Amino acid sequence: MASATSDWVTPPKRPELIENLVSGVDRYNPSNVGILEDYLYHQIRSQEYDCLANLAILKLYQFNQDLYNPDVIVNILVKALTSVPFPDFNLSIALLDERLPSANPDEPDPLPTLLPHLTSLHSLLQQCRFPAFWALYRSDELESLRDNYTVEVVGFEDSIRDVAVRAVKAAFQRIGSKRLSSYLDLEGADLEEYVTRIGWRLDSSTGVVELPPNPDNQISSTVVQEDIKLPQLSKVISHAISAA
Repeated sequence: MASATSDWVTPPKRPELIENLVSGVDRYNPSNVGILEDYLYHQIRSQEYDCLANLAILKLYQFNQDLYNPDVIVNILVKALTSVPFPDFNLSIALLDERLPSANPDEPDPLPTLLPHLTSLHSLLQQCRFPAFWALYRSDELESLRDNYTVEVVGFEDSIRDVAVRAVKAAFQRIGSKRLSSYLDLEGADLEEYVTRIGWRLDSSTGVVELPPNPDNQISSTVVQEDIKLPQLSKVISHAISAA
């Protein structure tokens, strides 16, 4: 977990230029917003992710309303969905408390329509309600999200599957393939290929997927032993008597 937190603060592939912007006072310089936005689109095309750099964009939008770009905000929130259970999505939402006006009044702002749906998707992931997530994500209601945003995010659906895999690894030693299929939105050969790729084993005769052991899915008893020495116990008894 410590390594994951370290990578969250400083992703290993973060360029030196972005590191200097994120770590210094230049993160509040509005002239740098274009650099950070370009870096966001690099993340979208390359399957990389840098929460702190993306939060810096939202902070600049707060301070400089003329910079507001709703498409950038939607993309930041879409990328943040893939980071569950980290708090990236909520951190991003916290910087959107004040609704900003659209920079281009001739173009409709997609954020007011998509934000409630994105929030619902995030809530379903947080609650590990993966079948409900996929049902909402595949719905006609979110066609514009898929067609205009997530289609551009390389590996988006597999990144969501990674969220489900992390939850399953923490809770199961074995799981039915039908249940896992609903979690991953994969069926048949696609499910078998995916399971094999991540190192799990599917028994086709029983339809059960076996997971390798890890510290989270192993049941072990814990013995808690108190070490109280006699002089300490005497002080506690004496204090109790005097208080009475």
